Amino acid sequence: MAERDLYRNRDFIPDFDAIMAETEARSRAFAETVRIERNLSYGPTPRQSFDLVFPPDPAPGAPLHMFIHGGYWRGGSKAAHTRVAAPVIAAGGIAALIGYDLMPGTRLAEIVAQVRRAARHVVRMAPEIGADPARFTVSGHSAGAHLASLLASEAPGDAGPADLPALRGLILVSGIYDLSGIPGSFLKDEAKMTDDEARAWSPLLARHIPGPRRIITRGDEETAPFQDQAVALNALLDREEQPTELRRERGRNHLTVVHDLADPDAPLGRRLLELVASS
Repeated sequence: MAERDLYRNRDFIPDFDAIMAETEARSRAFAETVRIERNLSYGPTPRQSFDLVFPPDPAPGAPLHMFIHGGYWRGGSKAAHTRVAAPVIAAGGIAALIGYDLMPGTRLAEIVAQVRRAARHVVRMAPEIGADPARFTVSGHSAGAHLASLLASEAPGDAGPADLPALRGLILVSGIYDLSGIPGSFLKDEAKMTDDEARAWSPLLARHIPGPRRIITRGDEETAPFQDQAVALNALLDREEQPTELRRERGRNHLTVVHDLADPDAPLGRRLLELVASS
């Protein structure tokens, strides 16, 4: 019997499609209850855009939180994850859910640059939407957690000092921090990531900027790469004496962990709420 690809989450989650559909349905329902400004541009292509979700009565100087969706750099959407804004607005914050161009048509270096550009754009516009740019936090799931980590680190692929936003904290959910296994994985034809790209943009090879608190988590039902790499990134940051928090979300897999992030009453959603409120 052939060895299963530990990066192919579909093989380990029997109701994969149903959970994905439920995530989108929850986001559509949530979007009907809140004020949203859709598809604001930060770059020249349609996917270089973001949605803003506002609390009912935003106070001046509200905290600002940005979420980056997953999809293995070759899929996913911001609209499918609108409900991640729920803990943010429960904390009185404003949420920005961003999109970005996808592999293989766009190379990984450009995707990293786009996400960094999106973060800088959101921070710059904070005063005009009633947010405090000094109260900026970020979360990401899966490939989005990989990209989020590079908002506070300089990777081997950076030619010089990276233009990074000032961050108060990060929640990295089910991320991939060592990309070396991706070029040979089931994604070889879908993302076409090269070995050079993997080396250039692996957070475990990066220099992490001091300051923001990193909260690193994953579902306890996820496969070994997601478990091992969360532990490895936390250990790297711990050796650098940076503030970290390593979590496991009980009974959650690579998809259902997003439901917890989007639920202010779930342990992970409460942690997001607390991070935003305390920023």
